Amino acid sequence: MQEPKIGLALGSGGARGFAHLGVIKVLRQEGISIDMIAGSSMGALVGAFYGAGLDVERLYKLSSVFKRKYYLDFTVPKMGFISGKRVKDLIRVFTYGRKLEELDIPVAVVATDIKNGEKVIFRDGPISDAVRASISIPGIFVPEKVGGRLLVDGGVVDRVPVSVVKDMGADIVIAVDVAQLKQDQEITSIYDVIMQSIDIMQMELIAAREIASDIMLRPSVANFNSKSFTNISEIITIGEEEAKNKMSQIKKCIVNWKESHIDET
Repeated sequence: MQEPKIGLALGSGGARGFAHLGVIKVLRQEGISIDMIAGSSMGALVGAFYGAGLDVERLYKLSSVFKRKYYLDFTVPKMGFISGKRVKDLIRVFTYGRKLEELDIPVAVVATDIKNGEKVIFRDGPISDAVRASISIPGIFVPEKVGGRLLVDGGVVDRVPVSVVKDMGADIVIAVDVAQLKQDQEITSIYDVIMQSIDIMQMELIAAREIASDIMLRPSVANFNSKSFTNISEIITIGEEEAKNKMSQIKKCIVNWKESHIDET
């Protein structure tokens, strides 16, 4: 019987994006293939690391030492507070200096052209350049220059890149949204102002992403600040729980797809 190609659309959301690891772990445990990934911002980071061959156990260990002091390199503010050189080096090391086209599975990285508002999709070229661009939260990270473009966070234009992974050839799209808006969020820094503003702007758009995806997972991470790198294990566990809760729905979707394609085998 023909097997569907399953694609993940991993959304932006800062530290909340570690919930993606929990989702990936449960899918693997249940024997569900991950044939391609499209990611914005933190979703791009997790997707690239997974696509580079880092197994789930190693990704879990990596997340436990993912502290801000290892990747924050503050600069004199002009277009951002953080230069991003450290995090780019970290990405390069953990993806073995590879290019996107060299990954174990196809991975697409989404960024935003800050000059014209266009969505920029990386399918080839250095992983570190693409992911560094995709995680460039406007006003926090200095934008990344790639190919003459000035690029910022992919979540600005496409928080959960469902259409991207569909265009990659996915038969079934499992989307993961980790940037839910928390009302009455305590706002104490410029980072909070920017992240909350992006979440508000994306509220209307995300409803369309849910309709377009086959399965939408929403780990309950709204109570965690997007810069809560001290709660990573809890965030991952919530991702696991959400995947388990939706597993029957995911498996039913796969069975329905197979049944509808029996005559094509």
